[in-house]
Amino acid sequence: MALPPDRRHGTAVPTGRFARLARFGGLASGVAGGMLVDGARQFAAGKRPNVGDLLLTPANAMRVTAQLAQLRGAAMKMGQLLSMDAGELLPRELTDILARLRADADHMPPGQLNTVLGQAWGRDWRRQFAEFGQRPIAAASIGQVHRARTRDGRDLAIKIQYPGVARSIDSDVDNVTALLRVSGLVPKQIDVAPLLAEAKRQLHDEADYAREGAYLARFKTLLADRPEFVVPDSHADLTRPTILAMDFVTGVPVESLVDAPQAERDRVVTLLLELVLRELFEFGLMQTDPNFANYLYDPATRRIALLDFGAAREIAPETAAGYARLLNAALDGDLDRAREVAAAAGFINADAPRWRQEKVIAMLDRGLAPLRSDAMFDFGARDMLAEMRAEGVELAADRSQWFLPPVDTLFIQRKIGGMYLLATRLRARVNVRTLFERYLPADVQLPTPAAAVI
Repeated sequence: MALPPDRRHGTAVPTGRFARLARFGGLASGVAGGMLVDGARQFAAGKRPNVGDLLLTPANAMRVTAQLAQLRGAAMKMGQLLSMDAGELLPRELTDILARLRADADHMPPGQLNTVLGQAWGRDWRRQFAEFGQRPIAAASIGQVHRARTRDGRDLAIKIQYPGVARSIDSDVDNVTALLRVSGLVPKQIDVAPLLAEAKRQLHDEADYAREGAYLARFKTLLADRPEFVVPDSHADLTRPTILAMDFVTGVPVESLVDAPQAERDRVVTLLLELVLRELFEFGLMQTDPNFANYLYDPATRRIALLDFGAAREIAPETAAGYARLLNAALDGDLDRAREVAAAAGFINADAPRWRQEKVIAMLDRGLAPLRSDAMFDFGARDMLAEMRAEGVELAADRSQWFLPPVDTLFIQRKIGGMYLLATRLRARVNVRTLFERYLPADVQLPTPAAAVI
């Protein structure tokens, strides 16, 4: 993850509750001031400005992005999720600005870094290392990563949490949500309380590095039969609740394989799609963050490194079974039964008009095209994801019908959508049906495949 050149000295993370609240207050004031200026400009031009349009301007998006990048923690994480998951509902220029939050985090200045490490490892922490890089090799929303070599020769990646992040999660989520409410992006009739509670729980989990270390070890065991994957070892002697020490692994970003040979792209995407199916139907445990930065590929060994397990979550058997039943009904061509199954499982709104339910199921039916033929599906032939998003934006235009499915479903769909996007970007060709037949529950039978690739 590249560090911005104009922030190479780092900026201190505001750690106190009042310091962070003041930043949000300043952010709100700056946005409001920008709205007044833009509104006056539009009035002078004879236009009647809309409050939502005034708030969602590139200038205000820049203000929000800059402040969230400095706050880090849950505030920045919420901005990242907005840019990735709701980007298609925002104007393109705003999506591009908010997308900078995915790679443009500030890092701690040396003084604050040394204080954090001293509190975790003791004042003489440097004695444990032959080398410790002062500049991070990555900086994200919850923490930053440094490369180090211990005196006994271990080459490590040290993930260090920003100070005060865990304590500020609840208030940060509430403050960002308040900004979204004011903007009108979240309809008033939507009860976001369950989603906010889950967002806070998930972020508290991501801020618990001891928990992440445990999931790191668990995934390493689960994937012991697949040497194509590399899961770093964690090092308990240096790991703390706010520090995760793990093996340093090398590789190139997985999305950089766009120009690799076709066979190599096909193999990588096949392995990652297979992993998602195993997580859902075999492991009952899924790493739900689809950020491409979580995957590295080593061209020399042809192995994929899995790096981040902070967003790992257990998948209930009934949730996996609901997906299996829905897939079975939709692939059998019985869209009425698929609609009934989806409504019963809470995937779609059972109280929505019939035409709207049918349109959602039709989108699902379109997305299942890769499973309709027992042959290679060419994800690069046409951008079905863009087509489905366009239909989704059309449905989302009626905010009175917005609906929040079960939280587990949201996380699973986010992961599946991320892998679908990667397959499209890499123009991979994959026999998706064969993968599904291998991992679907035994009582779920896929219908006879079509004769040709769709």
